[in-house]
Amino acid sequence: MTLLSLEQELRSNSYPGRGIIIGRTPDGASAVTAYFIMGRSQNSRNRVFVEDGDGIRTQAYDPSKLEDPSLIIYAPVRVLGNKTIVTNGDQTDTIYEGMDCQMTFEQSLRSRTFEPDAPNYTPRISGILHIESGSYNYAMSILKSNNGDPDSCRRYTFAYENPKAGEGHFIHTYMQDGDPLPSFEGEPKPVSIPGDMDAFAGMLWNSLNEDNKVSLFVRYIDLASGTFRTTIINKNQ
Repeated sequence: MTLLSLEQELRSNSYPGRGIIIGRTPDGASAVTAYFIMGRSQNSRNRVFVEDGDGIRTQAYDPSKLEDPSLIIYAPVRVLGNKTIVTNGDQTDTIYEGMDCQMTFEQSLRSRTFEPDAPNYTPRISGILHIESGSYNYAMSILKSNNGDPDSCRRYTFAYENPKAGEGHFIHTYMQDGDPLPSFEGEPKPVSIPGDMDAFAGMLWNSLNEDNKVSLFVRYIDLASGTFRTTIINKNQ
């Protein structure tokens, strides 16, 4: 399997939309996840990431310019015990509540579909990292319309047990810019994961389209202790 360069993937796509990356450091010692958001409208660009307990949430940078909060204000990251949930919408809460009631990641998402933002019908992308006694696995999900048909939802879950050091996967909402925006297709992309969190965050941020990027979250979790380090970068300061 050939690992793709995240830098090249991002630089060659002006609008991947929102993206989730999950993987493992080259030394095998840490789990890695990243989440970024982009925007084309003033409402989408008027956001920042802020820490919220062990997770993060979005909030309006300028509350006076906030229009419709329904699809842009949510908690992208929440932590449930030894599980870290990362998504592009309020399905973070759906997964958290379902798994807290002993449902699986996949079962928790059965009550959700893609976003109701016709004509794009933005896919809901989700990820979960599970760390227990030094072992590590993760899963990713995408819920999307059937080629723009809002009456049909396609559900895909991809699970990765004991992921290899230095490897990860990248899933995003749109194949590229367009009108309507074309949904992501295929499996999450295999990508290389570096060991230096600050360098990784810098590379991701600098590779995202300057006009469309909004916010970036990166977290490295030590598999032995469960402790983590987090970086947040917001275009709006």
